[in-house]
Amino acid sequence: MIKTAANGISTSLVTKYRAKGTSTDLDYIAIEEPLEISISKSSLYPKSKHNISVTMRTPGEDLNLAVGFLLTEGILSHKDQILTHSVSDNKINIEVHPDTPLDMNKLQRHFYTTSSCGVCGKASIEAIKTIEEYTPTNHQLTIYSLTIHTLPTKLRAQQKLFIKTGGLHAAALFDCEGNILEVAEDVGRHNALDKLIGSYFLKGQLPLDDKIL
Repeated sequence: MIKTAANGISTSLVTKYRAKGTSTDLDYIAIEEPLEISISKSSLYPKSKHNISVTMRTPGEDLNLAVGFLLTEGILSHKDQILTHSVSDNKINIEVHPDTPLDMNKLQRHFYTTSSCGVCGKASIEAIKTIEEYTPTNHQLTIYSLTIHTLPTKLRAQQKLFIKTGGLHAAALFDCEGNILEVAEDVGRHNALDKLIGSYFLKGQLPLDDKIL
């Protein structure tokens, strides 16, 4: 019997086999469920909704995941383009400002994405190339090598879902002093990164050219 929780993990009775025999224990399992991402414009009546993607993800931070995905796919460019959003039954719709340019013919991601693959379903090699919203700068980061060595341990300590399940990826943002700023977890590593990017996109704090991923 599996009991689903709202925080991205479920519990299940499992049988453990050992040299001295078997035992039945309660174990934690990472959840993977589909999320349908769509976008609509508020100026259209009836509203014209475009389904962008269905991705397998760990539930939680769905808004961050959706807007991070839409940003990195070049569909959105500024948080003020977003007016509102709705979430229901593993579906999220982002309603954008009427002036938001949407060239739906150029979208290459009308497809199903597994949690393990960030490029599955791309129609061409060209479509895999990153859409760069920000101009690269000559900003130089300075960080001590000893500080870099501390980052994995600090990240692991903040992976609450991984500690329970042992089955999730994470993306973390640090400052140059090695202080951890935010962590996102997901069964898909690209989803974890989109959740992190989406969080800072909604805060209006991109680009993060003075931070460490």
